[in-house]
Amino acid sequence: MAQYIPTLDYYSNSLPKACTMYASSECYFGLNLKPMCDPSEVSYTIMPMMGYFEFIPHDPSAPPLSKKSPPRLLELADLEVGKEYELVISTYAGLCRYRVGDILQVTGFYNAAPQFRFVRRKNVLLSIDADKTDEAELQKGIDNATELLREFNTSVVEYTSYADTKTFPGHYVIYWELMVKDPSISAPSHEVLNRCCLVMEESLNSVYRQYRVSDKTIGPLEIRVVKSGTFEELMDYAISRGASINQYKAPRCVNFSPIMELLDSRVESVHFSPALPHWTPERRH
Repeated sequence: MAQYIPTLDYYSNSLPKACTMYASSECYFGLNLKPMCDPSEVSYTIMPMMGYFEFIPHDPSAPPLSKKSPPRLLELADLEVGKEYELVISTYAGLCRYRVGDILQVTGFYNAAPQFRFVRRKNVLLSIDADKTDEAELQKGIDNATELLREFNTSVVEYTSYADTKTFPGHYVIYWELMVKDPSISAPSHEVLNRCCLVMEESLNSVYRQYRVSDKTIGPLEIRVVKSGTFEELMDYAISRGASINQYKAPRCVNFSPIMELLDSRVESVHFSPALPHWTPERRH
Protein backbone atom coordinates (compact mmCIF):
# COMPACT_ATOMS: atom_id res chain seq x y z
CA MET A 1 0.00 0.00 0.00
CA ALA A 2 3.05 2.29 -0.04
CA GLN A 3 1.92 3.95 -3.27
CA TYR A 4 -1.08 5.49 -1.50
CA ILE A 5 0.93 7.34 1.18
CA PRO A 6 1.45 10.56 -0.90
CA THR A 7 -2.29 10.66 -1.68
CA LEU A 8 -3.15 10.20 2.00
CA ASP A 9 -0.71 12.97 2.92
CA TYR A 10 -2.30 15.29 0.35
CA TYR A 11 -5.91 14.77 1.46
CA SER A 12 -5.14 14.67 5.19
CA ASN A 13 -2.68 17.59 5.16
CA SER A 14 0.02 15.19 6.44
CA LEU A 15 -1.85 13.99 9.52
CA PRO A 16 -0.09 11.08 11.30
CA LYS A 17 -0.92 7.63 9.92
CA ALA A 18 -1.38 4.65 12.22
CA CYS A 19 -0.48 1.18 11.00
CA THR A 20 -1.59 -1.38 13.56
CA MET A 21 -1.48 -4.92 12.19
CA TYR A 22 -0.38 -7.30 9.45
CA ALA A 23 -3.16 -9.67 8.47
CA SER A 24 -5.02 -11.32 5.62
CA SER A 25 -8.39 -12.99 5.23
CA GLU A 26 -6.70 -16.31 6.13
CA CYS A 27 -5.12 -15.29 9.42
CA TYR A 28 -3.79 -12.48 11.63
CA PHE A 29 0.00 -12.52 11.47
CA GLY A 30 1.52 -9.71 13.50
CA LEU A 31 1.16 -6.42 15.37
CA ASN A 32 2.99 -3.14 14.94
CA LEU A 33 4.12 -2.28 18.47
CA LYS A 34 4.91 1.30 17.35
CA PRO A 35 1.71 2.13 15.41
CA MET A 36 2.52 5.83 14.96
CA CYS A 37 5.98 5.31 13.46
CA ASP A 38 6.77 6.48 9.94
CA PRO A 39 5.34 4.05 7.32
CA SER A 40 8.84 3.35 6.01
CA GLU A 41 9.87 2.07 9.47
CA VAL A 42 6.95 -0.29 10.15
CA SER A 43 7.83 -3.73 11.50
CA TYR A 44 5.33 -6.34 12.64
CA THR A 45 5.90 -8.60 15.62
CA ILE A 46 4.65 -12.10 14.85
CA MET A 47 1.86 -13.45 17.07
CA PRO A 48 2.64 -17.20 17.39
CA MET A 49 -0.71 -18.01 19.02
CA MET A 50 -2.66 -17.01 15.86
CA GLY A 51 -1.54 -20.06 13.86
CA TYR A 52 1.47 -22.22 13.09
CA PHE A 53 4.07 -20.23 11.17
CA GLU A 54 6.84 -21.64 8.98
CA PHE A 55 9.20 -19.91 6.59
CA ILE A 56 10.90 -20.68 3.29
CA PRO A 57 14.30 -18.94 2.87
CA HIS A 58 14.04 -16.58 -0.10
CA ASP A 59 17.00 -16.22 -2.43
CA PRO A 60 16.11 -14.47 -5.73
CA SER A 61 19.31 -15.74 -7.38
CA ALA A 62 18.65 -19.42 -6.58
CA PRO A 63 17.19 -21.65 -9.32
CA PRO A 64 13.53 -22.61 -8.89
CA LEU A 65 12.82 -25.81 -6.97
CA SER A 66 11.45 -28.81 -8.82
CA LYS A 67 8.37 -30.66 -7.64
CA LYS A 68 10.67 -33.47 -6.50
CA SER A 69 12.57 -31.03 -4.25
CA PRO A 70 10.13 -29.49 -1.76
CA PRO A 71 11.22 -26.23 -0.13
CA ARG A 72 13.07 -26.27 3.18
CA LEU A 73 10.82 -24.97 5.97
CA LEU A 74 12.18 -23.14 9.00
CA GLU A 75 10.64 -22.56 12.42
CA LEU A 76 10.27 -19.17 14.10
CA ALA A 77 13.34 -19.88 16.25
CA ASP A 78 15.54 -20.53 13.19
CA LEU A 79 15.17 -17.12 11.53
CA GLU A 80 18.06 -14.65 11.15
CA VAL A 81 17.99 -10.86 11.21
CA GLY A 82 18.38 -9.27 7.78
CA LYS A 83 17.34 -12.34 5.78
CA GLU A 84 14.21 -12.68 3.66
CA TYR A 85 11.63 -15.46 3.93
CA GLU A 86 8.37 -16.51 2.31
CA LEU A 87 5.56 -16.93 4.84
CA VAL A 88 3.79 -20.32 5.21
CA ILE A 89 0.87 -20.77 7.62
CA SER A 90 -1.29 -23.52 9.09
CA THR A 91 -4.47 -22.19 10.70
CA TYR A 92 -7.12 -23.30 13.17
CA ALA A 93 -9.65 -23.04 10.32
CA GLY A 94 -7.95 -25.90 8.47
CA LEU A 95 -5.38 -24.42 6.09
CA CYS A 96 -2.28 -26.62 6.11
CA ARG A 97 1.05 -25.16 5.06
CA TYR A 98 -0.57 -22.45 2.96
CA ARG A 99 1.90 -20.26 1.04
CA VAL A 100 0.67 -16.71 1.55
CA GLY A 101 2.93 -15.34 -1.19
CA ASP A 102 4.44 -12.54 0.94
CA ILE A 103 8.19 -11.97 1.19
CA LEU A 104 9.23 -10.71 4.64
CA GLN A 105 12.55 -9.51 6.03
CA VAL A 106 13.48 -10.08 9.68
CA THR A 107 14.29 -6.72 11.30
CA GLY A 108 14.81 -7.89 14.90
CA PHE A 109 13.13 -9.62 17.82
CA TYR A 110 10.70 -8.63 20.56
CA ASN A 111 11.61 -11.01 23.38
CA ALA A 112 11.82 -14.24 21.34
CA ALA A 113 9.24 -13.27 18.67
CA PRO A 114 10.72 -12.20 15.32
CA GLN A 115 9.75 -8.85 13.82
CA PHE A 116 9.22 -8.48 10.08
CA ARG A 117 9.23 -5.81 7.42
CA PHE A 118 6.92 -6.53 4.49
CA VAL A 119 9.12 -6.51 1.38
CA ARG A 120 6.89 -7.48 -1.55
CA ARG A 121 4.59 -10.08 -3.01
CA LYS A 122 6.45 -13.08 -4.38
CA ASN A 123 4.89 -13.07 -7.82
CA VAL A 124 6.89 -11.70 -10.74
CA LEU A 125 4.80 -9.01 -12.43
CA LEU A 126 6.57 -8.32 -15.71
CA SER A 127 8.87 -10.34 -17.94
CA ILE A 128 9.78 -10.09 -21.63
CA ASP A 129 12.95 -12.17 -21.89
CA ALA A 130 15.01 -13.40 -18.92
CA ASP A 131 14.14 -10.21 -17.02
CA LYS A 132 11.94 -10.42 -13.93
CA THR A 133 10.35 -7.33 -12.38
CA ASP A 134 8.40 -7.69 -9.14
CA GLU A 135 5.99 -5.32 -7.41
CA ALA A 136 8.60 -3.72 -5.16
CA GLU A 137 10.86 -2.89 -8.10
CA LEU A 138 7.97 -1.53 -10.15
CA GLN A 139 6.91 0.64 -7.19
CA LYS A 140 10.47 1.95 -6.85
CA GLY A 141 10.44 2.94 -10.52
CA ILE A 142 7.10 4.72 -10.08
CA ASP A 143 8.38 6.58 -7.01
CA ASN A 144 11.53 7.74 -8.80
CA ALA A 145 9.66 8.81 -11.92
CA THR A 146 7.04 10.79 -10.02
CA GLU A 147 9.80 12.98 -8.56
CA LEU A 148 9.78 14.68 -11.98
CA LEU A 149 6.10 15.54 -11.49
CA ARG A 150 6.56 17.38 -8.18
CA GLU A 151 7.29 20.77 -9.77
CA PHE A 152 3.98 20.46 -11.63
CA ASN A 153 2.15 19.62 -8.37
CA THR A 154 1.05 16.37 -9.98
CA SER A 155 1.00 12.83 -8.60
CA VAL A 156 0.18 9.32 -9.77
CA VAL A 157 -3.21 8.37 -8.32
CA GLU A 158 -3.11 4.76 -9.50
CA TYR A 159 -1.24 2.55 -11.92
CA THR A 160 -1.07 -0.89 -13.45
CA SER A 161 1.12 -2.59 -16.05
CA TYR A 162 1.53 -5.37 -18.56
CA ALA A 163 4.28 -6.91 -20.67
CA ASP A 164 3.46 -6.31 -24.34
CA THR A 165 4.90 -9.24 -26.31
CA LYS A 166 2.80 -8.69 -29.45
CA THR A 167 5.39 -6.27 -30.79
CA PHE A 168 9.05 -7.00 -31.42
CA PRO A 169 10.90 -6.37 -29.33
CA GLY A 170 8.38 -6.63 -26.51
CA HIS A 171 8.24 -3.87 -23.94
CA TYR A 172 6.73 -2.84 -20.60
CA VAL A 173 3.53 -0.78 -20.68
CA ILE A 174 2.56 1.25 -17.59
CA TYR A 175 -0.89 2.82 -17.23
CA TRP A 176 -0.93 6.01 -15.13
CA GLU A 177 -3.87 7.97 -13.78
CA LEU A 178 -2.61 11.41 -12.80
CA MET A 179 -3.95 14.02 -10.40
CA VAL A 180 -3.06 17.68 -10.96
CA LYS A 181 -3.38 19.19 -7.49
CA ASP A 182 -3.21 22.82 -8.63
CA PRO A 183 -5.02 23.55 -11.93
CA SER A 184 -3.33 26.96 -12.13
CA ILE A 185 0.00 25.19 -12.74
CA SER A 186 0.55 23.77 -16.22
CA ALA A 187 0.38 19.98 -16.47
CA PRO A 188 3.54 17.93 -17.16
CA SER A 189 4.57 18.22 -20.80
CA HIS A 190 4.99 15.38 -23.28
CA GLU A 191 8.78 15.65 -22.88
CA VAL A 192 8.57 15.40 -19.08
CA LEU A 193 6.45 12.26 -19.27
CA ASN A 194 8.90 10.78 -21.78
CA ARG A 195 11.66 11.39 -19.22
CA CYS A 196 9.51 9.61 -16.62
CA CYS A 197 9.73 6.52 -18.85
CA LEU A 198 13.52 6.71 -18.87
CA VAL A 199 13.72 7.25 -15.09
CA MET A 200 11.61 4.12 -14.59
CA GLU A 201 13.95 2.13 -16.82
CA GLU A 202 16.98 3.43 -14.90
CA SER A 203 15.30 2.13 -11.70
CA LEU A 204 14.91 -1.43 -12.97
CA ASN A 205 17.43 -4.23 -12.39
CA SER A 206 20.61 -4.80 -14.37
CA VAL A 207 19.17 -7.83 -16.20
CA TYR A 208 16.37 -5.69 -17.63
CA ARG A 209 18.84 -2.97 -18.64
CA GLN A 210 21.19 -5.52 -20.23
CA TYR A 211 18.44 -6.92 -22.45
CA ARG A 212 17.33 -3.39 -23.23
CA VAL A 213 20.79 -1.97 -24.06
CA SER A 214 23.04 -4.84 -25.15
CA ASP A 215 20.79 -7.65 -26.37
CA LYS A 216 18.09 -5.24 -27.60
CA THR A 217 15.36 -7.85 -26.96
CA ILE A 218 13.33 -5.37 -24.89
CA GLY A 219 11.92 -2.19 -26.40
CA PRO A 220 11.50 1.28 -24.82
CA LEU A 221 9.23 1.41 -21.77
CA GLU A 222 5.84 2.99 -22.50
CA ILE A 223 3.59 5.06 -20.22
CA ARG A 224 -0.07 5.46 -21.17
CA VAL A 225 -1.84 8.23 -19.27
CA VAL A 226 -5.53 7.43 -18.76
CA LYS A 227 -8.48 9.71 -17.98
CA SER A 228 -9.40 10.62 -14.42
CA GLY A 229 -11.73 8.01 -12.90
CA THR A 230 -10.46 5.13 -15.05
CA PHE A 231 -9.38 3.01 -12.08
CA GLU A 232 -12.76 3.54 -10.39
CA GLU A 233 -14.33 2.10 -13.53
CA LEU A 234 -11.88 -0.79 -13.31
CA MET A 235 -12.98 -1.44 -9.72
CA ASP A 236 -16.66 -1.29 -10.72
CA TYR A 237 -15.99 -3.83 -13.46
CA ALA A 238 -14.19 -6.19 -11.07
CA ILE A 239 -17.02 -5.95 -8.51
CA SER A 240 -19.60 -6.62 -11.24
CA ARG A 241 -17.75 -9.89 -11.92
CA GLY A 242 -17.95 -10.96 -8.27
CA ALA A 243 -14.92 -9.35 -6.60
CA SER A 244 -15.45 -8.32 -2.97
CA ILE A 245 -15.50 -4.55 -2.47
CA ASN A 246 -13.78 -5.09 0.91
CA GLN A 247 -10.96 -7.15 -0.61
CA TYR A 248 -10.50 -5.32 -3.93
CA LYS A 249 -7.08 -3.90 -4.75
CA ALA A 250 -6.10 -2.37 -8.06
CA PRO A 251 -4.11 -5.03 -9.94
CA ARG A 252 -0.47 -4.13 -10.49
CA CYS A 253 -0.33 -6.27 -13.62
CA VAL A 254 -3.15 -7.01 -16.08
CA ASN A 255 -3.56 -9.42 -19.00
CA PHE A 256 -7.35 -10.02 -19.12
CA SER A 257 -8.61 -8.76 -22.50
CA PRO A 258 -11.75 -6.87 -21.29
CA ILE A 259 -9.65 -4.99 -18.71
CA MET A 260 -7.04 -4.14 -21.35
CA GLU A 261 -9.77 -2.87 -23.65
CA LEU A 262 -11.25 -0.73 -20.86
CA LEU A 263 -7.85 0.82 -20.08
CA ASP A 264 -6.94 1.41 -23.72
CA SER A 265 -10.29 3.10 -24.38
CA ARG A 266 -9.45 5.69 -21.69
CA VAL A 267 -5.91 6.55 -22.85
CA GLU A 268 -5.29 10.30 -23.23
CA SER A 269 -1.60 10.31 -24.18
CA VAL A 270 1.21 7.85 -24.93
CA HIS A 271 4.88 8.30 -24.01
CA PHE A 272 8.06 6.30 -24.64
CA SER A 273 11.53 6.31 -23.14
CA PRO A 274 13.59 8.72 -25.29
CA ALA A 275 16.96 7.03 -24.68
CA LEU A 276 18.63 3.86 -23.47
CA PRO A 277 19.08 3.40 -19.71
CA HIS A 278 22.58 3.21 -18.28
CA TRP A 279 24.12 -0.26 -18.25
CA THR A 280 27.72 -1.40 -17.76
CA PRO A 281 28.80 -5.00 -18.40
CA GLU A 282 30.08 -6.79 -15.32
CA ARG A 283 33.78 -7.54 -15.38
CA ARG A 284 34.65 -11.20 -15.00
CA HIS A 285 37.90 -12.14 -13.27
